Amino acid sequence: MDSIQSLIKSLANEYGRKRESLLPIMQAVVDREKFLSEYSMVEIAREIDVPAAEVFGTATFYSFIETKPTGRYIIRICKTITCAMKGKNQVLFAIQDMLKIKLGETTPDKRFSLLETNCLGWCHKAPAMLINNEIYTELTPEKIREILTNYMKKNGEN
Repeated sequence: MDSIQSLIKSLANEYGRKRESLLPIMQAVVDREKFLSEYSMVEIAREIDVPAAEVFGTATFYSFIETKPTGRYIIRICKTITCAMKGKNQVLFAIQDMLKIKLGETTPDKRFSLLETNCLGWCHKAPAMLINNEIYTELTPEKIREILTNYMKKNGEN
């Protein structure tokens, strides 16, 4: 049995083998593996006895369940009208310019992925973004440069 199979088996033992266990199991796999591969989806379906199409449908419905490999730091920029009205596009351009990637892409060194997401719940301090589990609000292009520079320094870059 490979490591993914044993992980999924242990998660099914912990959460149960019922339809309600699907999302917690998927989230736990993403927490450990950083994304949910096709293989993982098929193994989850097999282990809890639901159609693979249901696992795939659930995985692609939720924006925080990645189905392809991502960078070490996942930048999720809010795509709501409130953030857009408060300067999200300028913030997005600053991120893209600094990292040299577009939405949906990952830097060649696999450090950063840039994604859009639905509301982050910080409309009162828009525009907002999330880097992994860290929220950043009231963003400006200048703040973006400072934030990303700090993340790059964490990794020994300049």
